[in-house]
Amino acid sequence: MTRYIIRRLLQFIPVILISTLIVYALVFAIPGDPIRALAGDRPMSDAVRETLREQYNLDDPFLIQYFKYIWGIVTALDFGSTFNGRPVTDIIQQRLPVTATLALVTLVIQTLMGIIAGILAALYRDRFFDRFVQVSTVAMVALPTLVIGFLLQLIFGLNLGWFPIAGVNNGVSSYILPALTMAAVSTGILARLVRSELLDSLKSDYVRTATAKGMKRSRVITRHGLRNSLIPAVTFIGADLASMLGGSIIVETIFNLPGLGQQVFASIQGQEGTVVVGIVTLFVLFFVVINLIVDLLYGLLDPRIRYE
Repeated sequence: MTRYIIRRLLQFIPVILISTLIVYALVFAIPGDPIRALAGDRPMSDAVRETLREQYNLDDPFLIQYFKYIWGIVTALDFGSTFNGRPVTDIIQQRLPVTATLALVTLVIQTLMGIIAGILAALYRDRFFDRFVQVSTVAMVALPTLVIGFLLQLIFGLNLGWFPIAGVNNGVSSYILPALTMAAVSTGILARLVRSELLDSLKSDYVRTATAKGMKRSRVITRHGLRNSLIPAVTFIGADLASMLGGSIIVETIFNLPGLGQQVFASIQGQEGTVVVGIVTLFVLFFVVINLIVDLLYGLLDPRIRYE
């Protein structure tokens, strides 16, 4: 197990380098002068402009800028600073709790709703609930996140007044509508995935053997059918949890949540490339760590899986 974890961690190094290089290149390619954008309509002397360009390595070639950035992260966990002098790590520390809470609430909602709906749909195959799940999940997957967010704001926020439609001043209730918006598509996919996998498991020989031996139906489903069906579900949930951080950009903007996603959007508009690269680098680190955790969970769900 230890050798497997070390090997996977070593494999993550090129993934992180390539991902951050691509993001850095995209930010580098954004047209315009960030120093001029920082000044706005105010006059700025050439001496001040040159000093700022030298301070932020803007006159260096692309690869030199990139390697200086990576070296700062490796040696001092320095993700750079904004053109106003504020460290990116301070921005991350301030906004990460909002994005993490949103991701956690979304994960709980989509996992409970998706798995429960998928199990019931499989157990009541071709009945009303099964058909309802199939139709509703198609609708959930087909609707864009932007449309789902506006609908939830209109129905449950403005018309019914059950939940706030913006901000985080109302505690956990402030995250319900954003989490439902983020979870909608994934819940639909997860429900259909669990339904399909559980139906296949219930047709397998070991399930039929357990049933023939007189084992209770509930025990057959939970111990033999569901346990083996959850491996693809865990894979999907892990990958989706990692992508939630990136997907939070749209949702946090719609619901005005002061998280990392909203900060990325604002930084792109303000040409704060260092902030964008720093936050996206953090997203990449989360992604590789979550994928490692998911791989380790396989062994708990299926003892036949061994790590060498």
